[in-house]
Amino acid sequence: MLLFAASDKGGTGRSVTSANLAYHRALSGDDVCFLDFDFGSPTAAAVFHVPDALAEAEGRGLHAYLRGAVGEPLRFDVWARTEHPALRSRPGASGRLVLIPGDRTGGEFVTDEENLQRCVDLLLRLKREFDIVVVDLSAGRSYAMELALTATSPRGGLGRLKHRWLVYHRWTHQHVTAAAELVYGRQGILETGRAMGHPIDELTGSIRFVRAAVPVLEAPMWSQVSPAQYAWMRYCDRELEELAAAQRVGRTRVLASIPLEPVLQWQERLITDEDVYDSRIANLETWQAMGDLSQKVTDDTCWGQA
Repeated sequence: MLLFAASDKGGTGRSVTSANLAYHRALSGDDVCFLDFDFGSPTAAAVFHVPDALAEAEGRGLHAYLRGAVGEPLRFDVWARTEHPALRSRPGASGRLVLIPGDRTGGEFVTDEENLQRCVDLLLRLKREFDIVVVDLSAGRSYAMELALTATSPRGGLGRLKHRWLVYHRWTHQHVTAAAELVYGRQGILETGRAMGHPIDELTGSIRFVRAAVPVLEAPMWSQVSPAQYAWMRYCDRELEELAAAQRVGRTRVLASIPLEPVLQWQERLITDEDVYDSRIANLETWQAMGDLSQKVTDDTCWGQA
């Protein structure tokens, strides 16, 4: 399956949540490849704790490949190259976890037919090699998003492959509105896809929203706030639910809500079971939410396809 990760704004948790999703699927035994198509700011190497990836990939990463400078982009075996202490020993029965980074100084670029064909060729090869290919796109209405929509259109070459879209947003008024605009607005995913020949019902059905950094008001961390603060937060939560429903970003379109996690406020990183059970720096609810999301992306019942 091809899985495209999109967001209208930066700082939505798109990259870090998508990386955790890939990690959980690899833990469950799937072979997973993560492509950093965030052309303006490739950061996946830091999330996977592979600090040398961007330096080594300069001139050999996804930018260089798509522009025809190299025949294959550089790839990294995360289990073998990570410096995350809990990941240095590959867990038993886990699948492959591979990162294909962007070039550190690549930047956004206008794509053409040659770029498109290289993208299609790469994704077709990876689809034969991996169970899940996660493509982390640049924020907003980017060239990366346009390339993904073109590649998966009837004329692009990937239209018959199963592909899905996750649109990430934080649980705030601005982010809910921005996520709705990215999907439903002018030059959004649906309008752009329609212009490229995507069957609109199929494209709509392939999109789900992921709420990130959502305060779970029943969680212990909120038990110490004042009654006035708690009542205000409850009010804001209800107001946001109403806004999300009105903007077609409501619960029926949401695949997962990832709780606000203190660890991720300080470091964009993988949350491991060691973080939860040994060092106890991360919350069990976050670990479980990441795992649930990783399973739902391939569960047809969660996409109205049962």
